Amino acid sequence: MQWCRVWGKQGCVWGVLAVSAWLTPVHADVAIQGAGATFPSRVYDRWTARFMEERKAPSIQYKGTGSGDGIRQAKARTVHFGGTDNPLSAAQLAEHKLVQIPLLVGGFVPVVNLPGVQPNELVLSGEVLADMARGAITVWNDPRIGALNPGLKLPSLPVSRVVREDKSGSTEVWVRYLADSSPAFAKAVPISQKPAWPAQTLEAKGNDGVSALVKATPGGFTYVSYDRVVKDKLVGVRLRNRTGQVLSASEAGFRAAILASDVYRKGDDSASLLNRPRPDAWPITSTSFVLLDARPKGMSEADWTARFVYWCFMHGDELTRGTGFAPLPSTVQARLAGRLMQIRGPQGELPKFQ
Repeated sequence: MQWCRVWGKQGCVWGVLAVSAWLTPVHADVAIQGAGATFPSRVYDRWTARFMEERKAPSIQYKGTGSGDGIRQAKARTVHFGGTDNPLSAAQLAEHKLVQIPLLVGGFVPVVNLPGVQPNELVLSGEVLADMARGAITVWNDPRIGALNPGLKLPSLPVSRVVREDKSGSTEVWVRYLADSSPAFAKAVPISQKPAWPAQTLEAKGNDGVSALVKATPGGFTYVSYDRVVKDKLVGVRLRNRTGQVLSASEAGFRAAILASDVYRKGDDSASLLNRPRPDAWPITSTSFVLLDARPKGMSEADWTARFVYWCFMHGDELTRGTGFAPLPSTVQARLAGRLMQIRGPQGELPKFQ
């Protein structure tokens, strides 16, 4: 039985899940819509395509519209699941009757446009990036950048910040990382999905927009997900992490950050993966979440949405390899799959997710 993969590790919930799993309804003519975080959208596209093929499922579509929009639409019930890189609090989930489930882990990479500088050649640190982002470092040949890059010829170009103009979970993760790295930055720039940046900051909409703008801006730098660095042929940098090690971004580095976090050690789903104190941990690692309706008015769409999320835990790992993201550890997935049992229909029905 395929469902043993997750629940064999958590025997205390076998009975409840077995009852739910085998009450599979006849295929209903429904369409499932998701929207939100752009960070995981390429993996979600891969998952939805395979799920529809394997399960002969109704249409499931996910649009990368930004975490702010994903939260808004999940609250408004205009989508069946919303994606966000920034978890809601327990109070917010209770107020809006939502179930929050972490699905995926990935990393963000600073990328630059510097003549003569190759991918993974430039080394930066959180402190230096924070000073660049708040306007305290204004040229690329600043001695603080030079100290991290002995022997590398740095141009005298101005530092040009490129950021998302839309409300973005990626931006909030980036700001949290910089604030964690620099008390001065934390005072200067508020944590937000759309913070107030210093004057002369360049803005563009979405990942496509910032990627294109940094390519067109000599001296520019921005933040994108690791998968976009490869896809868009961007010049990523290496980072000095919390332990002082200099790393390139990698799926292995994201997995290391999970294992060094309270998500894995204590079961705290909203715990930060940023700046984990482990030598091989990539410092800008983040979890991406989905928000589901905890009290749906009808169960056809709720059942198929729950089936999709459960399938992602069961079969998503193999499709995640090589995408630039990392799956959650299987012990964490086992615990999280139980969140689907928090969903109740109008008559108290449990979702039928097998």
